[in-house]
Amino acid sequence: MTKMNMLQAINQALTLEMERNERMLVFGEDVGHFGGVFRATSGLQDKFGKERCFNTPLTEQGIAGFANGLASNGMTPVAEIQFADYIFPAFDQIVNEAAKFRFRSGNQFNVGGLTIRTPYGGGIAGGHYHSQSPEAYFTQVAGLKVVVPRNAYQAKGLLLASIRDDNPVVFFEPKRLYRASVNDVPEEDYVLPLGQAEIIQEGTDVTVLAWGAQVEVIEKAAQMAKDEGISCELIDLRTLAPWDIETVAKSVLKTGRLVINHEAPLTGGFAGEIAATIQQECFLYLESPIMRVCGLDTPYPLVHEKEYMPDAFKTFETIKASVNY
Repeated sequence: MTKMNMLQAINQALTLEMERNERMLVFGEDVGHFGGVFRATSGLQDKFGKERCFNTPLTEQGIAGFANGLASNGMTPVAEIQFADYIFPAFDQIVNEAAKFRFRSGNQFNVGGLTIRTPYGGGIAGGHYHSQSPEAYFTQVAGLKVVVPRNAYQAKGLLLASIRDDNPVVFFEPKRLYRASVNDVPEEDYVLPLGQAEIIQEGTDVTVLAWGAQVEVIEKAAQMAKDEGISCELIDLRTLAPWDIETVAKSVLKTGRLVINHEAPLTGGFAGEIAATIQQECFLYLESPIMRVCGLDTPYPLVHEKEYMPDAFKTFETIKASVNY
Protein backbone atom coordinates (compact mmCIF):
# COMPACT_ATOMS: atom_id res chain seq x y z
CA MET A 1 0.00 0.00 0.00
CA THR A 2 1.13 3.53 -0.81
CA LYS A 3 -0.45 6.81 0.26
CA MET A 4 -1.60 8.63 -2.86
CA ASN A 5 -4.21 11.13 -3.92
CA MET A 6 -6.84 10.56 -6.59
CA LEU A 7 -4.75 12.12 -9.36
CA GLN A 8 -1.82 9.85 -8.56
CA ALA A 9 -4.12 6.82 -8.44
CA ILE A 10 -5.61 7.67 -11.85
CA ASN A 11 -2.17 8.25 -13.30
CA GLN A 12 -0.97 4.91 -11.95
CA ALA A 13 -4.01 3.12 -13.38
CA LEU A 14 -3.33 4.61 -16.82
CA THR A 15 0.35 3.68 -16.58
CA LEU A 16 -0.36 0.08 -15.56
CA GLU A 17 -2.85 -0.43 -18.37
CA MET A 18 -0.61 1.16 -21.00
CA GLU A 19 2.16 -1.21 -19.91
CA ARG A 20 -0.19 -4.18 -20.10
CA ASN A 21 -2.03 -3.23 -23.29
CA GLU A 22 0.10 -1.85 -26.12
CA ARG A 23 -3.06 -0.94 -28.06
CA MET A 24 -4.09 1.62 -25.46
CA LEU A 25 -3.83 5.32 -26.33
CA VAL A 26 -4.40 8.37 -24.12
CA PHE A 27 -5.32 11.70 -25.70
CA GLY A 28 -7.16 14.95 -25.14
CA GLU A 29 -6.55 18.66 -24.74
CA ASP A 30 -3.10 19.28 -23.23
CA VAL A 31 -2.72 15.71 -21.95
CA GLY A 32 0.73 15.21 -23.55
CA HIS A 33 3.86 16.87 -22.18
CA PHE A 34 1.66 19.20 -20.08
CA GLY A 35 -0.11 16.31 -18.34
CA GLY A 36 -3.57 17.84 -18.64
CA VAL A 37 -4.97 20.82 -16.74
CA PHE A 38 -4.98 18.77 -13.51
CA ARG A 39 -1.79 16.80 -14.35
CA ALA A 40 -3.62 13.43 -14.36
CA THR A 41 -1.59 12.24 -17.36
CA SER A 42 1.80 13.60 -16.25
CA GLY A 43 4.73 11.52 -17.43
CA LEU A 44 2.76 9.28 -19.79
CA GLN A 45 4.11 10.88 -22.95
CA ASP A 46 7.69 10.68 -21.66
CA LYS A 47 7.24 7.00 -20.87
CA PHE A 48 5.18 5.81 -23.82
CA GLY A 49 5.94 8.35 -26.53
CA LYS A 50 3.93 10.83 -28.53
CA GLU A 51 2.33 8.04 -30.56
CA ARG A 52 0.46 6.74 -27.49
CA CYS A 53 -0.12 9.89 -25.40
CA PHE A 54 -0.77 13.08 -27.32
CA ASN A 55 -2.59 16.40 -27.47
CA THR A 56 -5.65 16.93 -29.63
CA PRO A 57 -7.14 20.09 -31.11
CA LEU A 58 -9.67 21.92 -28.95
CA THR A 59 -12.66 20.03 -30.32
CA GLU A 60 -14.58 17.70 -28.02
CA GLN A 61 -16.68 16.37 -30.90
CA GLY A 62 -13.46 15.54 -32.71
CA ILE A 63 -11.95 13.86 -29.66
CA ALA A 64 -14.96 11.58 -29.23
CA GLY A 65 -15.29 10.86 -32.94
CA PHE A 66 -11.60 10.02 -33.22
CA ALA A 67 -11.93 7.75 -30.18
CA ASN A 68 -14.88 5.96 -31.77
CA GLY A 69 -12.87 5.33 -34.91
CA LEU A 70 -9.92 3.96 -32.96
CA ALA A 71 -12.11 1.72 -30.80
CA SER A 72 -13.98 0.35 -33.83
CA ASN A 73 -10.62 -0.78 -35.19
CA GLY A 74 -9.64 -2.68 -32.08
CA MET A 75 -7.67 -0.03 -30.23
CA THR A 76 -8.23 0.92 -26.57
CA PRO A 77 -8.66 4.70 -26.54
CA VAL A 78 -8.88 6.58 -23.25
CA ALA A 79 -10.03 10.06 -24.19
CA GLU A 80 -10.03 12.99 -21.78
CA ILE A 81 -12.64 15.74 -21.94
CA GLN A 82 -10.91 18.50 -20.00
CA PHE A 83 -14.03 19.49 -18.01
CA ALA A 84 -17.37 17.67 -17.96
CA ASP A 85 -19.02 21.03 -18.74
CA TYR A 86 -17.50 20.76 -22.23
CA ILE A 87 -18.64 17.22 -22.96
CA PHE A 88 -21.80 18.56 -24.64
CA PRO A 89 -20.20 19.25 -28.05
CA ALA A 90 -19.26 15.54 -28.00
CA PHE A 91 -22.75 14.46 -26.93
CA ASP A 92 -23.81 13.34 -30.41
CA GLN A 93 -20.68 11.24 -30.91
CA ILE A 94 -21.10 9.60 -27.50
CA VAL A 95 -24.88 9.08 -27.51
CA ASN A 96 -25.62 8.47 -31.18
CA GLU A 97 -22.37 6.79 -32.22
CA ALA A 98 -20.46 5.18 -29.34
CA ALA A 99 -23.51 3.89 -27.46
CA LYS A 100 -25.29 2.52 -30.55
CA PHE A 101 -22.35 1.20 -32.57
CA ARG A 102 -22.77 -2.43 -31.50
CA PHE A 103 -26.55 -2.36 -31.84
CA ARG A 104 -26.82 -0.82 -35.29
CA SER A 105 -24.22 -3.20 -36.73
CA GLY A 106 -25.92 -6.30 -35.34
CA ASN A 107 -22.85 -6.84 -33.13
CA GLN A 108 -20.53 -7.09 -36.15
CA PHE A 109 -18.63 -4.06 -34.87
CA ASN A 110 -18.29 -2.33 -31.50
CA VAL A 111 -16.45 0.44 -29.70
CA GLY A 112 -16.37 -1.37 -26.37
CA GLY A 113 -12.74 -0.46 -25.79
CA LEU A 114 -13.59 3.22 -25.40
CA THR A 115 -13.31 5.05 -22.08
CA ILE A 116 -13.99 8.76 -21.71
CA ARG A 117 -12.53 10.39 -18.59
CA THR A 118 -13.78 13.77 -17.47
CA PRO A 119 -13.61 15.83 -14.23
CA TYR A 120 -17.00 16.98 -12.95
CA GLY A 121 -18.57 18.90 -10.09
CA GLY A 122 -18.02 22.04 -8.07
CA GLY A 123 -16.16 23.01 -4.97
CA ILE A 124 -13.24 24.70 -6.75
CA ALA A 125 -14.78 28.14 -7.40
CA GLY A 126 -15.07 27.28 -11.07
CA GLY A 127 -18.31 29.15 -11.72
CA HIS A 128 -20.87 28.37 -14.40
CA TYR A 129 -18.64 26.57 -16.88
CA HIS A 130 -16.29 24.47 -14.76
CA SER A 131 -18.56 23.10 -12.03
CA GLN A 132 -21.44 21.14 -13.54
CA SER A 133 -22.43 17.55 -12.82
CA PRO A 134 -23.95 16.20 -16.07
CA GLU A 135 -23.90 12.49 -15.25
CA ALA A 136 -27.68 12.05 -15.47
CA TYR A 137 -27.69 12.94 -19.18
CA PHE A 138 -25.77 9.76 -19.95
CA THR A 139 -27.65 7.33 -17.70
CA GLN A 140 -30.59 7.22 -20.11
CA VAL A 141 -28.42 5.96 -22.96
CA ALA A 142 -28.50 2.20 -23.56
CA GLY A 143 -25.02 0.99 -24.45
CA LEU A 144 -23.08 3.29 -22.13
CA LYS A 145 -21.80 2.65 -18.64
CA VAL A 146 -21.44 5.59 -16.23
CA VAL A 147 -18.96 5.33 -13.35
CA VAL A 148 -18.08 7.79 -10.56
CA PRO A 149 -15.38 7.03 -7.92
CA ARG A 150 -15.36 8.52 -4.43
CA ASN A 151 -11.66 8.31 -3.50
CA ALA A 152 -8.20 7.35 -4.74
CA TYR A 153 -8.55 3.62 -4.03
CA GLN A 154 -11.88 3.47 -5.83
CA ALA A 155 -10.63 5.59 -8.72
CA LYS A 156 -7.77 3.24 -9.58
CA GLY A 157 -9.78 0.03 -9.37
CA LEU A 158 -12.85 1.40 -11.14
CA LEU A 159 -10.82 3.06 -13.90
CA LEU A 160 -8.93 -0.16 -14.66
CA ALA A 161 -12.25 -2.03 -14.72
CA SER A 162 -13.76 0.63 -17.02
CA ILE A 163 -10.89 0.47 -19.52
CA ARG A 164 -11.13 -3.33 -19.64
CA ASP A 165 -14.92 -3.45 -19.86
CA ASP A 166 -16.47 -4.54 -23.16
CA ASN A 167 -18.70 -1.46 -23.28
CA PRO A 168 -17.96 2.24 -23.75
CA VAL A 169 -17.69 3.92 -20.34
CA VAL A 170 -18.02 7.56 -19.31
CA PHE A 171 -15.85 7.92 -16.21
CA PHE A 172 -16.65 11.02 -14.16
CA GLU A 173 -13.90 12.15 -11.78
CA PRO A 174 -14.80 14.44 -8.82
CA LYS A 175 -12.30 17.21 -9.38
CA ARG A 176 -12.56 18.74 -5.91
CA LEU A 177 -11.17 15.47 -4.52
CA TYR A 178 -8.28 15.18 -6.98
CA ARG A 179 -5.74 16.26 -4.37
CA ALA A 180 -7.96 16.25 -1.27
CA SER A 181 -8.69 12.50 -1.31
CA VAL A 182 -5.67 10.56 -0.02
CA ASN A 183 -5.86 6.82 0.64
CA ASP A 184 -3.76 3.72 0.98
CA VAL A 185 -3.73 2.37 -2.57
CA PRO A 186 -2.09 -0.90 -3.69
CA GLU A 187 0.78 -0.40 -6.13
CA GLU A 188 -0.24 -3.53 -8.00
CA ASP A 189 -3.00 -4.06 -10.52
CA TYR A 190 -6.57 -4.53 -9.20
CA VAL A 191 -10.10 -3.92 -10.42
CA LEU A 192 -13.37 -3.14 -8.66
CA PRO A 193 -16.68 -4.41 -10.06
CA LEU A 194 -18.79 -2.15 -12.23
CA GLY A 195 -22.53 -2.11 -11.60
CA GLN A 196 -22.11 -2.94 -7.92
CA ALA A 197 -22.80 -0.46 -5.13
CA GLU A 198 -20.88 -0.59 -1.86
CA ILE A 199 -22.32 -0.35 1.64
CA ILE A 200 -19.69 1.72 3.42
CA GLN A 201 -21.49 1.90 6.78
CA GLU A 202 -24.25 -0.30 8.14
CA GLY A 203 -27.19 1.22 9.99
CA THR A 204 -30.79 0.60 11.00
CA ASP A 205 -32.80 3.85 10.81
CA VAL A 206 -32.28 5.35 7.36
CA THR A 207 -30.42 4.56 4.13
CA VAL A 208 -28.38 7.48 2.78
CA LEU A 209 -27.03 7.17 -0.75
CA ALA A 210 -24.58 9.20 -2.83
CA TRP A 211 -21.71 8.85 -5.29
CA GLY A 212 -18.45 10.61 -6.06
CA ALA A 213 -17.52 13.61 -3.94
CA GLN A 214 -20.89 13.58 -2.17
CA VAL A 215 -20.05 10.35 -0.35
CA GLU A 216 -17.80 12.36 1.96
CA VAL A 217 -20.74 14.72 2.54
CA ILE A 218 -23.12 11.95 3.61
CA GLU A 219 -20.42 10.51 5.88
CA LYS A 220 -20.22 13.84 7.72
CA ALA A 221 -24.01 14.07 7.89
CA ALA A 222 -24.23 10.52 9.24
CA GLN A 223 -21.81 11.40 12.03
CA MET A 224 -23.96 14.39 12.95
CA ALA A 225 -27.02 12.11 12.94
CA LYS A 226 -25.22 9.56 15.10
CA ASP A 227 -24.67 12.23 17.72
CA GLU A 228 -28.47 12.55 17.84
CA GLY A 229 -29.03 8.81 18.11
CA ILE A 230 -29.86 8.15 14.43
CA SER A 231 -28.24 5.14 12.78
CA CYS A 232 -27.51 5.68 9.07
CA GLU A 233 -26.71 3.03 6.50
CA LEU A 234 -24.45 4.62 3.87
CA ILE A 235 -24.21 3.45 0.26
CA ASP A 236 -21.82 4.57 -2.46
CA LEU A 237 -23.55 3.81 -5.76
CA ARG A 238 -20.23 3.89 -7.71
CA THR A 239 -21.87 2.93 -11.03
CA LEU A 240 -24.92 4.88 -12.21
CA ALA A 241 -25.50 2.88 -15.38
CA PRO A 242 -26.20 0.11 -14.75
CA TRP A 243 -27.03 0.89 -11.12
CA ASP A 244 -27.27 -1.68 -8.35
CA ILE A 245 -30.99 -1.78 -7.57
CA GLU A 246 -30.69 -4.95 -5.49
CA THR A 247 -28.24 -3.57 -2.93
CA VAL A 248 -30.16 -0.31 -2.47
CA ALA A 249 -33.56 -2.04 -2.24
CA LYS A 250 -32.28 -4.56 0.29
CA SER A 251 -30.99 -1.73 2.47
CA VAL A 252 -34.26 0.23 2.26
CA LEU A 253 -36.26 -2.88 3.12
CA LYS A 254 -34.23 -2.96 6.34
CA THR A 255 -34.29 0.74 7.26
CA GLY A 256 -37.63 1.79 5.76
CA ARG A 257 -36.23 5.15 4.68
CA LEU A 258 -34.07 6.56 1.88
CA VAL A 259 -32.26 9.89 1.47
CA ILE A 260 -30.44 10.48 -1.82
CA ASN A 261 -27.75 13.13 -2.22
CA HIS A 262 -26.21 14.39 -5.44
CA GLU A 263 -24.57 17.59 -6.56
CA ALA A 264 -26.45 17.88 -9.87
CA PRO A 265 -29.68 19.93 -9.96
CA LEU A 266 -32.82 18.41 -8.44
CA THR A 267 -35.00 18.35 -11.56
CA GLY A 268 -34.06 15.50 -13.87
CA GLY A 269 -31.25 14.39 -11.57
CA PHE A 270 -30.52 10.69 -11.21
CA ALA A 271 -31.97 10.72 -7.69
CA GLY A 272 -35.41 10.85 -9.29
CA GLU A 273 -34.81 7.57 -11.13
CA ILE A 274 -33.57 5.92 -7.93
CA ALA A 275 -36.55 7.21 -5.95
CA ALA A 276 -39.08 5.95 -8.53
CA THR A 277 -37.51 2.51 -8.68
CA ILE A 278 -37.12 2.07 -4.92
CA GLN A 279 -40.69 3.17 -4.14
CA GLN A 280 -41.84 0.53 -6.63
CA GLU A 281 -39.63 -2.15 -5.06
CA CYS A 282 -40.12 -1.19 -1.41
CA PHE A 283 -43.45 0.67 -1.24
CA LEU A 284 -45.05 -1.37 1.57
CA TYR A 285 -41.90 -1.09 3.70
CA LEU A 286 -41.39 2.67 3.49
CA GLU A 287 -41.81 4.58 6.76
CA SER A 288 -41.45 8.00 5.13
CA PRO A 289 -41.27 9.52 1.63
CA ILE A 290 -38.00 9.08 -0.23
CA MET A 291 -36.16 12.40 0.09
CA ARG A 292 -33.59 14.12 -2.13
CA VAL A 293 -30.81 16.55 -1.24
CA CYS A 294 -29.52 18.03 -4.48
CA GLY A 295 -28.10 21.08 -6.20
CA LEU A 296 -30.40 23.94 -7.14
CA ASP A 297 -32.29 24.31 -10.41
CA THR A 298 -30.11 27.25 -11.43
CA PRO A 299 -26.92 27.72 -13.40
CA TYR A 300 -24.00 26.91 -11.12
CA PRO A 301 -23.38 30.17 -9.20
CA LEU A 302 -19.84 31.35 -8.52
CA VAL A 303 -20.57 33.76 -5.66
CA HIS A 304 -23.24 31.52 -4.08
CA GLU A 305 -21.44 28.20 -4.44
CA LYS A 306 -21.85 27.33 -0.75
CA GLU A 307 -25.58 27.99 -0.92
CA TYR A 308 -25.84 25.80 -4.02
CA MET A 309 -24.02 22.79 -2.63
CA PRO A 310 -26.04 19.95 -1.01
CA ASP A 311 -23.75 19.94 2.00
CA ALA A 312 -23.64 17.91 5.22
CA PHE A 313 -25.94 20.31 7.09
CA LYS A 314 -28.69 20.11 4.47
CA THR A 315 -28.28 16.33 4.41
CA PHE A 316 -28.41 16.09 8.21
CA GLU A 317 -31.64 18.11 8.33
CA THR A 318 -33.16 15.86 5.67
CA ILE A 319 -32.11 12.73 7.57
CA LYS A 320 -33.87 14.08 10.66
CA ALA A 321 -36.97 14.94 8.64
CA SER A 322 -37.06 11.42 7.21
CA VAL A 323 -36.69 9.72 10.59
CA ASN A 324 -39.19 12.03 12.33
CA TYR A 325 -41.78 11.96 9.56
